[in-house]
Amino acid sequence: MKSVLPVLTVIGAILLFWIVSVVPMNIHLTADLAQRQDIAVTPDTPVARQELSGVGLALRNPQLFAMTYTLERPRLPSPHQVVVEMWNTIALQSITSRRSLVFHGWVTLSATLVGFVIGTGLGILLAVGIVYNRAMDMSVMPWAIASQTIPILALAPMIIVMMGAIGIQGLFPKAVISAYLSFFPVVVGMVKGLRSPDGMQLDLLRTYYASPAQGFWKLRLPASLPYLFASLKIGISASLVGAIVAELPTGARAGFGARMLVGDQYGQPLVTWAALFAAALTAAALVGFFSLIERWTLRRMGMQAV
Repeated sequence: MKSVLPVLTVIGAILLFWIVSVVPMNIHLTADLAQRQDIAVTPDTPVARQELSGVGLALRNPQLFAMTYTLERPRLPSPHQVVVEMWNTIALQSITSRRSLVFHGWVTLSATLVGFVIGTGLGILLAVGIVYNRAMDMSVMPWAIASQTIPILALAPMIIVMMGAIGIQGLFPKAVISAYLSFFPVVVGMVKGLRSPDGMQLDLLRTYYASPAQGFWKLRLPASLPYLFASLKIGISASLVGAIVAELPTGARAGFGARMLVGDQYGQPLVTWAALFAAALTAAALVGFFSLIERWTLRRMGMQAV
């Protein structure tokens, strides 16, 4: 309970701020709608309405408060509108329908998982090379760090266009962008983990005439697992972001990114916000899944209290 209460407090504060912010964000849209529907709005002139703050206008017209939370196309949707939209597009739609967030979620998730596997495998291999080879440590690590300074929004269209020019389309280009974002946390975490054994432990292995391979499997790899799992949780979230970003410049017809584009292009903010929260929940579920695996693995190895 002690660990849950701070989380609930933060969530409650965010929800309260969101609910309060709906009024000033939507009040002028509400006032215009009320004027068209012949609902009494004071002051009477549009110029005077613009000079008032959103809260001031609502205070002069209390009936507008409720209307700010029910607009069809609000600037800032209320929490219950987003929840209703997610319910309608998750629970009330067939998973094969293009209106279903489950359908779009699987499209994004498939690219995320493929990219994550590629990025994780590449990151682990690079980390092993960096730890055991000084030339790679001096050359590869600086380039790995420098690669993350390139904005993904600039890089993603280039990768999509270049791969499309050679006939590679669909899932794989998105997976490449996901792998690009996920490999770096794995490299850094794995290098730190493989170097975590202290000098006394390494000297003990030398005393036993252990080979480098035995040192890796018996000491370095087990010691690196806590660092690896921490990196994997960061990497899977970054991989999901990469898959969504990859869908934006391609005009994709499916995926969370495609739903966000539809909402922006057709003036349907509820569609955008529902896809955004669905993506956030997907990321949370993936991180939670790796947390469970981490807890189970470390307990089996005796590295974490039951």
